[in-house]
Amino acid sequence: MVAGLAAFVGCTATTPALPVVASLDLKRYLGTWYEIAKLPNRFESGLTCVTANYELKENGDIKVTNAGYKVDEPNVRKSATGTAWVVDPAEPAKLKVRFFWPFAGAYWVIALDPDYKYAMVGEPARDYLWILAREKTLPKETISTLLSKAQSLGFDSSKVEMMPQDCK
Repeated sequence: MVAGLAAFVGCTATTPALPVVASLDLKRYLGTWYEIAKLPNRFESGLTCVTANYELKENGDIKVTNAGYKVDEPNVRKSATGTAWVVDPAEPAKLKVRFFWPFAGAYWVIALDPDYKYAMVGEPARDYLWILAREKTLPKETISTLLSKAQSLGFDSSKVEMMPQDCK
């Protein structure tokens, strides 16, 4: 689901470095984000109206709750809860996320609106990508700009799927 479950992702020696945003205020990043678009992944297969919620834990880590409605059972909400943490305080936009032990995946913020209205998250192998927003929609121009950036960073933006946010 959103925020990763990118637990099985690795970075090969030939993959170019993936730049992240210069700064990330985790307290401003907390709260609910709507998934606007994503590269397909098995964790979200069969789900619609996917959201991610981030809450600060007492130990400084982040509680991650991803949820969505089943496409074939629209009244059934499925969720997963995990933990995210900053690996190196000097690079707060590079997080790890774990939904089940012992696997953890990269969760790197690679684009971020100055007002935290949208974000784009990926990981170094370029297998996972999400565009998130604070509202259920983003202007088409913003999505297009983010997809162009993703393509320039080595993601296959032609495979990106839009996530409907028209549920309850």
